[in-house]
Amino acid sequence: MKKPELLVPAGSLEVLKTAVCFGADAVYIGGEVFGLRAKAKNFSDEEMALGIEFAHAHGVKVYVTANILAHNYDLDEAKEYFKKMAEIKPDGLIISDPGMFMLAKENCPEVERHISTQANNTNYGTYNFWWQQGAKRVVSARELSLEEIKGIRENIPEEMEIESFIHGAMCISYSGRCLLSNYFTGRDANRGACTHPCRWKYAVMEESRPGEYLPVYENERGTFIFNSKDLCMIEYIPELIDAGINSFKIEGRMKTALYVASVARTYRKAIDDFFESPEKYRQNMDWYRSEISKCTYRQFTTGFYFGKPDENTQIYDNNTYVNEYIYLGIVEESEDTTVHLTQRNKFSKGDVIEIMKPDGSNVQTTVLGIFDTETGEEQESAPHAKQSITVKLDARADKYDILRIKGEADNEQ
Repeated sequence: MKKPELLVPAGSLEVLKTAVCFGADAVYIGGEVFGLRAKAKNFSDEEMALGIEFAHAHGVKVYVTANILAHNYDLDEAKEYFKKMAEIKPDGLIISDPGMFMLAKENCPEVERHISTQANNTNYGTYNFWWQQGAKRVVSARELSLEEIKGIRENIPEEMEIESFIHGAMCISYSGRCLLSNYFTGRDANRGACTHPCRWKYAVMEESRPGEYLPVYENERGTFIFNSKDLCMIEYIPELIDAGINSFKIEGRMKTALYVASVARTYRKAIDDFFESPEKYRQNMDWYRSEISKCTYRQFTTGFYFGKPDENTQIYDNNTYVNEYIYLGIVEESEDTTVHLTQRNKFSKGDVIEIMKPDGSNVQTTVLGIFDTETGEEQESAPHAKQSITVKLDARADKYDILRIKGEADNEQ
């Protein structure tokens, strides 16, 4: 039984480094064009090269998304983009459009090609088709059950890889092919500009009563009828492995380093524990559940893995996250108990905060002092997001550790 790859998202170089340090086997990122997360920070060519260098130095792979549904006017630029990829040398390209696939095959043949979930991969015939075209891996459609994935595994070449989402936000539309955003705002979800209309509040209008909007009720619970709970399969690692999935994929290229660190660290420990001892995995389940809930999420569901979702997989009364911990920043440099970071949310001198370490430990510490890094001037709190600060703690923190605090955030999530 081969240990599955843990594939973690990153929307910036900072988050990529966090993913690598907190347990990812591979990271997927987007360049400045052709990815489906246009609002993410994304990577310039220079940042991509630096990220790949950092990841490879730690034995971690990097995959680059190029999974838009392309139009004619995209193809010339895509050709040049794939030539750049041949120079930068990521470990794989994630593609959904057959035209883009052929351009990648022609212009950077040495880089693996993976087929995005956006391509609606629901059967072993599709997998075998892409294998014959030269794809190394296919990402399963999110609408598949574990039994269906197992059936695919049994009917494709042994060396072909199956990648499946096992944690993160669920899309209301089939394999993420949403048209609502384009219809309402002109921003095309299939070209990376989704406005997430599934999270909006809705009413209905009866045809013969124009302008009279009627509220939508689901047993009087509210009107957020498209708002899905988040996928979480931390309790079903054995079942995912048994289905033949090679790569466990986390959703969230627009998430913060705290989210990425929390999810990556928890799944890393769960996978490793299971392969050390299934009994150890079962014994540590309460820890996994506790840690996975310390990042932002919209309650949890198992999606389609055990059958079609029902009314219990939707959130009808709000569109907000559960948010138990607030992200304060990543330790950029450390001298024992003095750390430097770029502040992300407000905290104050005297606060009891938590140092989140890659090894799974969480260390409570008190903030003894906060200083402006440039001027050295002491301050009672750090209220300004993105300020470069030096913080004196009463416990040791190391480079790439995450600082977080329990409570409600009013800044960056």
